[in-house]
Amino acid sequence: MIVAGKNFGCGSSREQAPEIIKALGVRCVIAKSFARIFFRNAINNGLLLIENPDLHDAVEEGQEVQVELGRCLRANGKEFPIASLPENLLEIIEAGGLVKAMRRRNGLE
Repeated sequence: MIVAGKNFGCGSSREQAPEIIKALGVRCVIAKSFARIFFRNAINNGLLLIENPDLHDAVEEGQEVQVELGRCLRANGKEFPIASLPENLLEIIEAGGLVKAMRRRNGLE
């Protein structure tokens, strides 16, 4: 998991950036905000992104963060609310990416 500040992914308009993050074993990025193109490329590659304005300032490297998808983040005994992702984006993330989600949806897997 990566916990980051504002505008995470800024300057990376190609899908290789989130692809490499995912290949390194990162399953989730939590940031104050995301660059728009990075956000969509990450979702299309099956990388879970969560926006939260407060978590970054409340945790330090190595601390445990729990994610309850669509509900909250937990760290240091505190809960940080998060918005739920739309079903179509969750479908893509759960499938492991856009191509896999469309193959599954069309009965090709």
